[in-house]
Amino acid sequence: MANVDVYDTAGSIVGTMELSDEIFAVPVNEHAVHAVVTQHLANLRQGTKSAKTRAEVSGGGKKPWRQKGTGRARQGSTRAPQWKGGGVVFAPKPRDFSFKLNKKLKRLALKSVLSSKVSENKLIALDSLPMGEIKTKEMKKTLDALKVAKALVALDAKDKDNNRRVVLSARNIPNVKTTGADSLNVYDILKYDFLVATKEALSVIQEVYA
Repeated sequence: MANVDVYDTAGSIVGTMELSDEIFAVPVNEHAVHAVVTQHLANLRQGTKSAKTRAEVSGGGKKPWRQKGTGRARQGSTRAPQWKGGGVVFAPKPRDFSFKLNKKLKRLALKSVLSSKVSENKLIALDSLPMGEIKTKEMKKTLDALKVAKALVALDAKDKDNNRRVVLSARNIPNVKTTGADSLNVYDILKYDFLVATKEALSVIQEVYA
């Protein structure tokens, strides 16, 4: 099984933790990761773009000039696409960009990025992350001690009051995001250089995503 060092908030190693090879030591499947990231970004798109076609632009009912004898090109409407104020050819319309993926594929992608963090030594396991009060300075001090800057901090759901203090303490720190261990997503794990998780959070990850 994969082993990772466990740190305290001062950045000192206080032990080790065994991780499940089923989740943290699988071969990286680039296709699965790419598909899941593409889906994540597509699902974020609002799809509210819109423009009018020649059928929707007002006016243009009268033929601008007679068909023949003027020496000019024949025209049927001043709202044709080639005219100023005319409609748009193949105008964009509101649409839903989201699509679905197989659950097994999404699970494989998540295991792939978690395994990648372990192999690159970018998974930081914390013995605990106690936060007595909402204090951004203390949270920043802990991250500096761990030598991480751009980090995703995963929390377990047991101590909700402490989690709330951690979330509020971290929200003003640039390039730091907090999330629940049971709601990780591939995009965020890739976006942030380090994944910081308490031992309890890692246990939750191994239970939920096994």
